Amino acid sequence: MLGGERLVEPILATAEGPVVDVVNADGGAEIVFVCEHAARAIPTALATLGLSEAERASHVAWDIGALSLARNLSKAFDAPLVAARFSRLVYDCNRAPEALDAVPERSETIEIPGNIGLDAAARAGRLKEFYTPFESALARIIDTKIARGESPAIISVHSFTPTYFGARRDVELGILHDSDTRLADALLAQAVSLTGLRSQRNAPYGPADGVTHTLLTHALPRGLPNVMLEIRNDQISDMPACQRVAAALARLLRHGVSSPTLSPRGVAAAGA
Repeated sequence: MLGGERLVEPILATAEGPVVDVVNADGGAEIVFVCEHAARAIPTALATLGLSEAERASHVAWDIGALSLARNLSKAFDAPLVAARFSRLVYDCNRAPEALDAVPERSETIEIPGNIGLDAAARAGRLKEFYTPFESALARIIDTKIARGESPAIISVHSFTPTYFGARRDVELGILHDSDTRLADALLAQAVSLTGLRSQRNAPYGPADGVTHTLLTHALPRGLPNVMLEIRNDQISDMPACQRVAAALARLLRHGVSSPTLSPRGVAAAGA
């Protein structure tokens, strides 16, 4: 015990790791895809966090279809993809460590019993085991590209539920940004025509909701173009649908990364 803090036993068994999956680390495109909410797995030591199987399979635990979509985009562009391997209910890698919902006690209408009343030591243990390795892996991929003289666009891939707190969401594609709007502006200009999806800026979430953490942490300090894509999950409900949306988003992203408002990076033709 140091400074009065309680020691916390590791959560993850060796056989359950690692906590992050890096796909196509040496991909040649000047893009890095990120999928922070890719998985619904919960370590055995956390005993399902007290949730039912249906709750663990729902959008509460992960972004349904987002990993398949991100993998398709990674392949289309020959770009790296950094994806979390455990549920955001264990630790949300797209939230600042000081944010209460980094380890949420409730998601929409569902309480997360295994997260209720955690002390500072338990939260710090989750951060160390799940958030820090994810952040480090993503930083390594980005910095390796920068060391090669590249300026990769950072593209975070998410999905959202069609109905939230009982209200229907009409938007099908959200294009989110923080203070750097360059890539988002370029995408929004052609989003409907190139994808056919009802598209909006900073919807169904925006910076005020704390969802741009990855962009703030990894893209803005390095001056890299960045955007967060939110796709309504009924649009990617099976593999054929996911592949159609991936193809449409690839068209849109090729347009966006070739925008004259961005630094020349030579990725426009990638995967063409």
